[in-house]
Amino acid sequence: MKTDTSQLNRASSAALFSLLNLTAFPIVGFLVLLFMTLKTEPNTIDRYYVVLGIKTNLAAGAALIVVTALMILLGGFDSPWTWVYVISYFVFVHALFILFATWTLTCSWTGEELKRSFLSK
Repeated sequence: MKTDTSQLNRASSAALFSLLNLTAFPIVGFLVLLFMTLKTEPNTIDRYYVVLGIKTNLAAGAALIVVTALMILLGGFDSPWTWVYVISYFVFVHALFILFATWTLTCSWTGEELKRSFLSK
């Protein structure tokens, strides 16, 4: 797969917006990722990172919905255990999503897919 500079720039931008969606600009970063799919072509490195960012953020959103549902089912928002669920989620689950998005950002700079980057080491 031949990559050029513009594809690498779009790939790193996609990984950056995935990270921004998880940290500073929720929903805005995800919408940018959705619009980036229009600017990429199939079987390119930039499309790979756009799709990976969308999947990562959808998984993070699903995890947030599951934690919220568990909080409501296991005592509601007035329960003292609510803070245990919230803090545990952010420390363990959300931090892993942020770490993964950071890793994809650094891998996007090289122009390699994560599978190739991980297996080659």
